[in-house]
Amino acid sequence: MELEMYQVDAFAEDVFSGNPAAVVPLYEWLSEDLLQHIAMENNLSETAFFVRKGEYFELRWFTPEAEVDLCGHATLASAHVLYEYLDYTDPVVVFETKSGRLFVDRENGLYSMDFPAWTYNEIQVTERVATALGARPAELYMGQRDMMAVFDTEEDIRALTPDSRLVSKLDGMCLIATAPGLDYDCVSRVFVPEMNIPEDPVTGSAQTILVPYWANRLNKTQISSYQASARGGLLLCEHLGDRVKIAGKAVSYMTGTIHL
Repeated sequence: MELEMYQVDAFAEDVFSGNPAAVVPLYEWLSEDLLQHIAMENNLSETAFFVRKGEYFELRWFTPEAEVDLCGHATLASAHVLYEYLDYTDPVVVFETKSGRLFVDRENGLYSMDFPAWTYNEIQVTERVATALGARPAELYMGQRDMMAVFDTEEDIRALTPDSRLVSKLDGMCLIATAPGLDYDCVSRVFVPEMNIPEDPVTGSAQTILVPYWANRLNKTQISSYQASARGGLLLCEHLGDRVKIAGKAVSYMTGTIHL
């Protein structure tokens, strides 16, 4: 068996920035065990697989460790592959996923994703969280999937040196650290050691909690969100009540063939 595979840098204007994702189009679903082994072999934060079902595509995301229920950068990368390599011409791509239907459109090279806005509740800042991050946040929130620590300054975010072993023991899948930005509405970093991702370069799904929070705090709907990882990436977002629009660019890095 041979499968085509594409590697795309999402939320990036140039290669070697943004967040790399592998995308594997399928004609029919393979076993979950085989999908997981492919993702493990790729050893990227996410490998996306999709199968066309009439007018929409079933989409699944796998880290090297497990399948996840929502991933932004691999969704954007999948839309990029459809438009750039698979002759897709409809104005909107519809993906059916574990998080419901997701929509992606492209205009002037900018991909815009329509994701759910996740709710969150403030919780107490504990010594456990402060020790794991190596610094005490001003506020702490628990969302539907992820924990979010809010700091006072961008410098606080860039200076963080979290202990991955301790972070992996906290509640939630991702630990998001965020603060007001100097050049953007907010900056963030995202740590996912539980999924063997010490730090995710750029995290689209994190905007589902970041954007509602900052839209409410700044009293605005348009949010420029910069993820201050070593690779870095800009996400242009809009809060739409129970939905969040997340836009960014994508760059092709590699095409190849998987031999099984």
